[in-house]
Formats: sequence, C-alpha cells, structure tokens
Amino acid sequence: MIIIWSDEARVTYDKIIDELIENWKIDVVLDFEEKTNGLLNHLKIHKKLCPPSKRKRLRKCVIHKRVSLIYRINKSNIELVTFIANSTNHKY
Repeated sequence: MIIIWSDEARVTYDKIIDELIENWKIDVVLDFEEKTNGLLNHLKIHKKLCPPSKRKRLRKCVIHKRVSLIYRINKSNIELVTFIANSTNHKY
C-alpha cells in the first residue's frame, strides 16, 4: 500500500517535531521520528494494524503516550489524516 500525507498531517507532524526540538534533546526527536517511520512501514503491510477511532472510517495509532496518528484506508492507499496530542480534547 502507498502512504499519502494530507496537508493537515504534514502540518501537525512538523509542529510536533518543532515542539520536540524546542523542548527536548535531539535523541527524543530522533526516537519519535524512528517510531513514526516504523509505524508507517508496518501500516504498509498491515493496514488495519491500529484500532478504529471514534470517527467512522478512521483509525488511531498511538505513537507515543502523548501523540497519536489518525489515518484512513482507501482502496489503493493509506491516507494520513492528522497527528494529535492525546492530552487534548479532540474529535478522534
């Protein structure tokens, strides 16, 4: 399966990386990037790896106790919808 990044997913991922760089050591940033890339590689093989979210047709993967990925499965690809902070009151 092909992974497609939505504009919102790019923006929210970059925002998380910026916050990590600003507040944490570089090894924390690299660990988050490694976990995210590992998850994306697993999703290419096991598209239903993560459980359904509260929203219909979306799935939610916890990357870290503070960050999750929201995605949807389409016929020929996986669309990354957004990255969210788990501590926020979100709709996912």
